[in-house]
Amino acid sequence: MIIKTVDLETVCGITSKLPENTKPEFAFVGKSNVGKSSLINALMNRKSFARTSSQPGKTQTINFYNINDAFYYVDLPGYGYAKVSLEVKAKWGKMIENYLHKSPMLQRVFLLIDIRHEPSGNDKSMYDWIVYQGYQPVIIATKLDKLKRSQVQKSLKILRSGLGIGSDVTVIAFSAETKQGREEIWDLISDSINSLDKE
Repeated sequence: MIIKTVDLETVCGITSKLPENTKPEFAFVGKSNVGKSSLINALMNRKSFARTSSQPGKTQTINFYNINDAFYYVDLPGYGYAKVSLEVKAKWGKMIENYLHKSPMLQRVFLLIDIRHEPSGNDKSMYDWIVYQGYQPVIIATKLDKLKRSQVQKSLKILRSGLGIGSDVTVIAFSAETKQGREEIWDLISDSINSLDKE
């Protein structure tokens, strides 16, 4: 995929109204330190457009990135490790739920999980919750470069088992360092856009 233009078009806080976009949206959600900003930067072909941080929980808004004036990457707040109050976490959860429930242009949800660890309770809850909202999330197993090649298949098996998913659910191993997996994610996005164009 050739990325010509990228624009951070809309930033929604807890009290913001969601934008009424007319182009397809692709949402990314994951635990606070899972490498979401690094993935989005790789998909935008930019080094640091989406802000990365050593401080978990930095994304506290829903960020809409307009790509090629053709579709949106939607960066949802991270969950899990953020050092914030339960009240704020509940509000973030409400934000994500509101978006998943109400956005008519949302085509796919990508759920990011660290390939090095068994899915946490939060990861499993988020997966089940996305399914409950009517979407079949694509799982992106991040930080692939942190594993030895011989460990990859075993780790993917643990991930599938931890989420309770079978071979019918798409899992893509991804590395922000080597960009492995980026083409597969782009292909899924392109396929979604193409199928919309045919409707």
